Formats: sequence, structure tokens, C-alpha cells
Amino acid sequence: MTNHTKNIAILGSTGSIGTQTLAVIKDNSHLFRAFLLTAHSNADLLISQAIEFRPEYAIICDESKYAQVKTALAHLPVKVLAGHQAVIDTITHPDITVVLTAMVGFAGLEPTIAAIKAGKDIALANKETLVVAGDIITSLAKQHGIKIFPVDSEHSAIFQCLAGEEANKIEKIILTASGGPFRGRSLDFLADVTREDALKHPNWVMGAKITIDSASLMNKGLEVIEAKWLFDVEADQIEVIVHPQSIVHSLVQFNDGSIKAQLGLPDMKLPIQYALTYPNRIPTSYKRFNFTDYPTLTFEKPDFDTFRNLSLAYAALKKGGNMPCIINAANEVAVAGFLNRSVGFLTMSNVIEECMQHINYIEQPTLTDYLNTDKETRIFAQNLIQQMPIKAVQF
Repeated sequence: MTNHTKNIAILGSTGSIGTQTLAVIKDNSHLFRAFLLTAHSNADLLISQAIEFRPEYAIICDESKYAQVKTALAHLPVKVLAGHQAVIDTITHPDITVVLTAMVGFAGLEPTIAAIKAGKDIALANKETLVVAGDIITSLAKQHGIKIFPVDSEHSAIFQCLAGEEANKIEKIILTASGGPFRGRSLDFLADVTREDALKHPNWVMGAKITIDSASLMNKGLEVIEAKWLFDVEADQIEVIVHPQSIVHSLVQFNDGSIKAQLGLPDMKLPIQYALTYPNRIPTSYKRFNFTDYPTLTFEKPDFDTFRNLSLAYAALKKGGNMPCIINAANEVAVAGFLNRSVGFLTMSNVIEECMQHINYIEQPTLTDYLNTDKETRIFAQNLIQQMPIKAVQF
């Protein structure tokens, strides 16, 4: 390891983004070291990763699996810890250079805050962190002089389009969406879709939660909120267009009317690598995009009426305060319910809207308010699902 090697902490190393980040590190071992790996409950994969990459720390958040991980790694100089608090405490280690946050959902918020306060740059794949508490995160980032590098393909595309444009005013950000597996489908069709149908994304390989979010367009709604905080724009400056080929990853329109776009094949390793190497680009062996393989690139307006989650996300962004926190918590509960077959695909939007109407609104929330809002919303949403009639559930 040279003095120029970056020590990377991967929060959520066993998920889709985490495993692809390790692939980037493996391909560029002269530049990066996996210093800290964390997993929620996938002990087997965490063990395999720790054996291969020999991190300084391996943390399993599910404390019931600590003994399994500890025993399996006993022959290695890897410090094994357990529990969510261990992640928050260890992320401040002075040798960590960049923290890649790929934990699923709200769980990424407190570790990200701890990392920022410790002066660590953030490679952000956990969009929920900015959705829930974008005001706190961006304020802390400025206060501690750290950089936030977006890892989502759409936000990475915008970030790349803005390179060298610091002095120029953004007129509009255009986020592209694949449309998911149900693009063009009717409400009648969506009323009967199953979890298996929704998990078949046409272009991207992702974890279960984000794949369902993509199918419902909530993922795009969360990205709209994330974009507001990453790029300091307002809701009416963020447009969503459906682009089924997923080649144009997003665009920026400037105040002179000019538009810049970032293109490439759908492969998350490229935005991951760019976040870790910024401002430099390094050679890759990734497959190259060829225009002649895609003679037609198409774009269309999203169907806000059929995919109500996108409308709800815009409404939450415009309302501000703790409303984005409410929709995020409600959506996480609704998606979990859909995945375990206790709530239907269309009913997820009903759960989210009910929460938006009934959870106490706070115009200027503190971190404690966000934590309480998240807890209150999850309880309310779970109770809603338990009280739903059988007809609201599809199998």
C-alpha cells in the first residue's frame, strides 16, 4: 500500500452497490484499500469479503450473528464488531479516507452524520440520507469542509455535467428514468402485479428495495428530493423524463439554454469509480457505449396519475420540513409490506399518502425531530397495513 492509497469504508458492503464497489477496489488495488466493511445481516457474504479483502474492520449489524463472523475470521487480523452503534463509532477512524454509504434506507443517516463530523468525504449511494435530512447533511458538510460525491447514476451524471461550470447558473436539471418494468401499463394491470413481476427491472441489477422503488417510480421521486440538496435547486427546476434505454443518465440545462448530458451503458461501477477518483478519471476495461448499437434513443413524459409516488415526492419536496422524512419512512414500510405480500402494489401509494396526511408536520425539524418522525411514521404505516382489507392485498 502506497501513501496515495485511499482507505475506503463501505457501509453496506454485501448489497448491490457494496459488492460493485469491492469490484472497483479489486481492479484498482494500487489506489484503494477496503478498510471497513459492514453488513446488516448477511454474515456469510461479509465473511467471504473479509477473507478476500482483509479489511481493518468487519462489522455485522445483526448482533445475533457476531459469534459466527468472529469465529470465521479469528485466524485473520480483522477486528470484528457488531451492532449499529459500532458502525457509528468506527466510521470516525482517522485512517479512513472516504466513506461510501450504501446502507439501505434510513439506517444510513446517523453513520453518515458521524463520518461528516469526523471530516470524512462521502461517496453517497444512500439517497435516503439526503431525502430525510438534507438540510442537516448539507449544512454539516459545509461546516466541516467535506465533499459529497453522488454515486447514484443520475446524480453522478449531473455532477459530471457540472464539472467546470461552477460560475454558470443552472436553469434546470433533467433526471432520466427507465420507467421500470411497468412503463406504459394501466392501473388495472398494476392492481394485480406480484413482487416477482416488480423485481424484474429491464436495465439495472439492484437490491430488492430499490428495484421496487424503481417499479413504483418512488426511486425517481426520492432522487428529485436528493437533487434539490446536492445541487441547490428548487422543485420547479427539477424535471423527470422517461428514457427506456437508460443510456442518457441525466442532463443539465444552463441559463443560456445549452444542455449537457452524460451517456454510457448502465453499469454502476463507473459512477462508483468516479466518486472514488474525483476529479481524476482512470482507465477501465468496462464495455463501451456504441451509438450504432442504439440507433434510437427515446424520451417521454412520466405518468404522474398512474405512478402516484412521483407526485407524492414532489409534493413532499415543496412542503419541506419533515414531510420528505415522512414519505421515506412510509415508503420503506410499504415496500417491506409489498415484498412480504401483505400489501398490494398500488396500495403502497395509499399508505404513503395517509402518512403524509396524519403524521405531525414540523416546518423546521431538528435531528431529534427527524428520528422521532421516522419512528412515528413507521408505527402508523405498519398499523395501516395491518388494518387493510384483504382486497387491498394482491398475491
